[in-house]
Amino acid sequence: MNIGEISKASGVSTKMIRYYEQIELIAPARRTESSYRMYSDSDVHTLRFIRGARDLGFSVEQMKTLLALWKDRSRASSDVKALALGHIAELERKAAAIEAMTKTLKHLVNNCHGDGRPDCPIIDGISKPVADDGHTLPSKFGLTHLV
Repeated sequence: MNIGEISKASGVSTKMIRYYEQIELIAPARRTESSYRMYSDSDVHTLRFIRGARDLGFSVEQMKTLLALWKDRSRASSDVKALALGHIAELERKAAAIEAMTKTLKHLVNNCHGDGRPDCPIIDGISKPVADDGHTLPSKFGLTHLV
């Protein structure tokens, strides 16, 4: 299979396949004499696995760990579960931060008259991001970790 064919079969773009090879998430493809990449059915399964992990929001480092666990038939399922539980905790933290940002922005929008006057609580809130408890919004909501 060439890169276009494996891309269609796996649901992973050709750009991402090249990137995954570059960062060594997947092994470099075999090359033909004319230097075209060639892939096997096994590579399709690996890319589908990566796509599934990516769709669940796992980081590249987590995907490397998951791939190693997936390939290791003597693994303990507790290792996989521990990784997944850690990821759930991170997703929940991010969801809480997004919820807090949404709540703050809704509050700012609700206090904006939206008329022709220049006074705007939204602009004021963004330029002076301080929450009711005195924390600045980036540290309170973990914005630096979400970007």
